Amino acid sequence: MRRGVGHPRVVRAAAALAMRRTVWLVAIIVASAGCYSATPAIEAAGLTAAKAGTPFRGTPAVGALFTTSHGSLVRHFCTASVVSSPAKDLLITAAHCMQGRSLRPIGRIVFAPGYHDGQFPYGIWKVTTVYVDSAWAVNQNPNNDVAFLIAGRPGTHIQTYTGAETLKVGQPPQSVRVIGYPDGTSRPIRCTAPARGFQHGHQMVFDCDSYTNGTSGGPFLAHVSPKTGRGWVIGVIGGYQQGGDTPDVSYSPRFFSRILALYRTAVAGTLAAHPQSLGTGPG
Repeated sequence: MRRGVGHPRVVRAAAALAMRRTVWLVAIIVASAGCYSATPAIEAAGLTAAKAGTPFRGTPAVGALFTTSHGSLVRHFCTASVVSSPAKDLLITAAHCMQGRSLRPIGRIVFAPGYHDGQFPYGIWKVTTVYVDSAWAVNQNPNNDVAFLIAGRPGTHIQTYTGAETLKVGQPPQSVRVIGYPDGTSRPIRCTAPARGFQHGHQMVFDCDSYTNGTSGGPFLAHVSPKTGRGWVIGVIGGYQQGGDTPDVSYSPRFFSRILALYRTAVAGTLAAHPQSLGTGPG
């Protein structure tokens, strides 16, 4: 566990359920609760990264998540990316990035797409709602370490300014470009290398150094367009070891039906009149 982690505090969709944690953020949970018994990733052990992430000036659809205090930015703590949606206001990151982080007052957590060198070329967008799967909320199942966020401003849509990555599920491990914002730096890093499957095909592992704290939630992008820099998001840094215990090896859950169901629930929420209200998603 090394990237942007707090203490788990989430709101279950069924309001009648007894709460064991203090409520700090709004989360809409989908699907039924599952359980997970973690085992060591033997097949991923002992590997050494052959290359390192390279700092660059950023790309529009990927950015840093910041905390704020009294209207001022404090620091960036995780990475997120804009994912294509009908309402054009949806982000994807790792679920563990949002643990223990309050969204109140609105603007406590913000997203800065394309951030680099102290510049905010596509503005700053308030995160208003978080969606996580119940398998993560209840048991922190690493195969469901994914969150969708609503980020917006009245009358505007972030995707209109930044473009968006395209969510793809059921994709095999393949060559990916991984982008992340290390803590304490003013530029993101990127690296392209093969992702490999492990843990019975539920996870992916990516070998490239320099992915330190703050890179969690960074997208695994396949089929990246040389022209736009956008691609298919088939994973995010997270999952096993909440993304990795060392900077040279990063992990991601693979995206299957539960992630697609979560995305659909988030899409429905963004189109609703009151997107912050609690509700249940498909089972």
